[in-house]
Amino acid sequence: MPHLVILYSGNLEKVVDMTGLCRNLADALITIRDEAGQQVFPTGGLRVLAYPAAHYALADGGAAGLAAGVGGDYGFVYLNLRMGRGRSAEVKRVTGESLKTVALQQLEALLASKPVGITLQIDEGQEVFDAKISSLHPLFKDR
Repeated sequence: MPHLVILYSGNLEKVVDMTGLCRNLADALITIRDEAGQQVFPTGGLRVLAYPAAHYALADGGAAGLAAGVGGDYGFVYLNLRMGRGRSAEVKRVTGESLKTVALQQLEALLASKPVGITLQIDEGQEVFDAKISSLHPLFKDR
């Protein structure tokens, strides 16, 4: 863990480089350090996944956008980072700010071209069951 899941309106599929966004967000998570300078999120545990929503309803369906002359082609991007407990409030704040900065840099042109809502949330919790099986972690053991 952590897992960052991106859900977005399907109409953005052709106008946003979601693979690039995923890579840039993963790279940002790799750079996060705690107060002791240690990497917060293990490289081998990072997952950034993006899924288009084939079916969705946004705001008023487009009437306000059409009336304003910008079209009814609304969009959304929802980013949800799930992490285990144990990180300080400062690490969580820095993580959120870092992800927000990367997302806004990557989505700046989209925001300028159409009405879009972007939400970033970070959740942490005590898992009821948590199994981790990975042959990825050993690849990054000495990093």
